[in-house]
Amino acid sequence: MSGSQGESNGRPPANKGLKYPAEVLNPGEVRALIGACSSDSPTWLRNRALIVLLYRTGLRCSEALHLDPKDIDFELGAVSVLHGKGDRRRTVGIDAGALEVVEGWTERRAKLELDRNAPLFCSLTGGRLAGSYVRTILPQLAEAAGVAKRVHPHGLRHTHAFELLQEGVPLPIIQRQLGHVSLQTTDTYLSHFAPIDVIERISQREWTV
Repeated sequence: MSGSQGESNGRPPANKGLKYPAEVLNPGEVRALIGACSSDSPTWLRNRALIVLLYRTGLRCSEALHLDPKDIDFELGAVSVLHGKGDRRRTVGIDAGALEVVEGWTERRAKLELDRNAPLFCSLTGGRLAGSYVRTILPQLAEAAGVAKRVHPHGLRHTHAFELLQEGVPLPIIQRQLGHVSLQTTDTYLSHFAPIDVIERISQREWTV
């Protein structure tokens, strides 16, 4: 599997215009996916950091690819999204474990002596990664990791939102983290793939063969 092929080609994905149901990953599947980036080469350190950031912040793929190094506040544990959906700006949180992975990439990135204006997640020559590149490598990593579910950038966003809901994070905070304009949007978004009330109630029923 090539780590650089198609990084900046900008070609539309083969499935453009098609919609698939959301598939939330469990923690073991996410760890297997991240573990598939096992090489310590700059390409795979970058890819691992990008996957971790998507998973632990819930950013849209386009938002992550437009980040600059200055947009990560390692002391505060925050990520500034300057160009969100509708070109809206917001600041989201990121945990210490994820920051450590991102910092590992930034340290290696500094050694590449890239242009000062290069994006945080850039090619090894400083070019901006294409979303199609990310959509291509995730299924490849999923196959290598033995993850049967369809893995795509928005699925990592779904997984982040689902985990926050499971942890009891209030809906308004999830809304702000995801960058939704209204609380109703977040409620509808979550109910499509995370009907926690239904799961909890039905799973408590008792039955034996």
